[in-house]
Amino acid sequence: MPDLLNMILHIDQFLGDWVVQYGEWIYLVLFLIIFGETGLVVLPFLPGDSLLFIAGAFGASGMLNPVLLGGLLVIAAILGNTVNYWVGRYLGPRVFTSNYRFLDRSALIKTHAFYEKHGGKTIVMSRFLPVFRTFAPFVAGVGSMNFVRFQLFNISGALLWVGSLVTLGYFFGNVPIVKEHLNTIVLVGIGAAAVPVVLGALWKIFKKKSPAV
Repeated sequence: MPDLLNMILHIDQFLGDWVVQYGEWIYLVLFLIIFGETGLVVLPFLPGDSLLFIAGAFGASGMLNPVLLGGLLVIAAILGNTVNYWVGRYLGPRVFTSNYRFLDRSALIKTHAFYEKHGGKTIVMSRFLPVFRTFAPFVAGVGSMNFVRFQLFNISGALLWVGSLVTLGYFFGNVPIVKEHLNTIVLVGIGAAAVPVVLGALWKIFKKKSPAV
């Protein structure tokens, strides 16, 4: 865990070393990281946001091709969510139709209803929320969200997420004050993304505990 935290906080240094070490293969490395974070529910801890921002900065410096980088990472994000969706689609019905006392079969029906009503917004917004972006497509698959509808929002979310962060990194990643305070910016970004989710969860808990009037 300390090594992972060190990588997240100093992703600029790590990426610089990787560019030198792997050469042209760095595009495959970055592709696999973004694909892994969005496609495998066991890898929600990978530094997607900061990696995209720093990769954009390296594109501005000429160490990476920004167009090739952006295109490949958009594809990685789309494919990752797609795989995650189908894993959830495959496992969901099997899990919820088994006779496990700790699982509520009605949860699958509720998840399906939620994603039919709010699924598109959830898929797009979760792109910008660490951890949640890893689980959102999986739950969409569990809830049997319509695949064509899922893909429309999946592609839109990937374009917005990758495009915005790589572009921000390209134009601002090499600004001295940004480079000097990158660690703080990463932590603030993660915190800002998590605050609405935490507040929403607390509000739901408060509403459940509040006595009906």
